[in-house]
Order: sequence, then structure tokens, then C-alpha cells
Amino acid sequence: MTRALRLLALGAAALALSGCVSLLPKGKPAQLYRFGQTAAAAPAAPGPRTIGVFRTNGSFEDAAANDRILTVTGGRAAFIAESRWVSPASVLFDEAVTNAFEAAPGKVRLLARGQQGRFAYALRLDMRQFETVYPSPDAAPTVVVRLHAALSKSDQTNAGEQDFEARVAAGDNRVSAIAAAYDKAVADVLGKLTAWTNATAT
Repeated sequence: MTRALRLLALGAAALALSGCVSLLPKGKPAQLYRFGQTAAAAPAAPGPRTIGVFRTNGSFEDAAANDRILTVTGGRAAFIAESRWVSPASVLFDEAVTNAFEAAPGKVRLLARGQQGRFAYALRLDMRQFETVYPSPDAAPTVVVRLHAALSKSDQTNAGEQDFEARVAAGDNRVSAIAAAYDKAVADVLGKLTAWTNATAT
């Protein structure tokens, strides 16, 4: 699947979208976008952090992990030309995860590699889908974010697994609207993730 997406991305010129979003490289400077701001700006009411949860290395959909914005129309995939994330999507998502746990109410304190602190649980996050889905080339797309979370106790026994998904329709077929849809979808998924983690890690 990953290899197929890469090969299809190279053939982006064969995929025609409306004039609002172009997949055809024209050599212009790329416009930069970001997501994760909604999650970072969530009202903070954390309370005391009494349960340490260590975030282990997970995975991120390979074709979408870089700084290019992945689109899928039917069985064809491509990247939006002249538009990029300000940092790789996997990096922006990691930052959004940290900010979401800091802002969320609950007892969980999320620990990353290199941070000091004892932990009772380990959390693995695997991004299974992170893409802009077009029902047809000239339609406004829907952003799909699908995350798998696995929580285990410090003795490595399974505490629970859960899939979280958000589908947010872009307001129109413009990159600014698509980026805003990513921001909402990531905030939705992370809101569900933090609530589930706090409820499961007891």
C-alpha cells in the first residue's frame, strides 16, 4: 500500500482537480500550513497528575508522514502542489498529542523519551490514515484521521486498545480550508484519545 501510494504520487499530473487545488508543480514557492492549534488552545483544567503514562514509539502512515499534503481520489493518490506543512505531519502530530494531554482534565501525565518520572502505563499510537479524500475531482474533500491506540501496563499486560476516527469536510476545495479541516479532525481525535486514556489508566 505504501509503495503504491508513492508511485501514484509521482503520477500526480494525471489527476485533475478543480482550479482551487492544483496537483501540478509549477515551480512557485510553497505555501506553508499547520494543524494542531485547536488541540493546543483547548481550555486547561488539568488538576494533579498522578498517573504516569510513557509514550512509546508508534507509526505514522508513511505516505503522509512528511511535509506534503496527501490526497486520495478513488484509487489514485497525489500530493497537493505548492503547499506543504510547516513541519512533517508526524512531527506536528507529536506536538499536538503533547499539548492535548497537557490541556486535558484527568490524572494522566504523558511522558516522552528522555523525560524523568515513573510510569504505570505505556501508550503506543499508530496513525493508520491521515489524508484528504475526494469523492470526485471537482468536489470539496473530506479530511480523514484514523488513529489506533494501545495502552499496556508497566508489566506489559494489555490494558486496552481503541481506534479513533474523525472525518471533517473541508469548507471548499482550497488548501486553507483543507488545513482547517485537518486541525478540527486532529482536535477531535485527540479529545477522544485523552478522555479514553484517562478513563482506562486507573
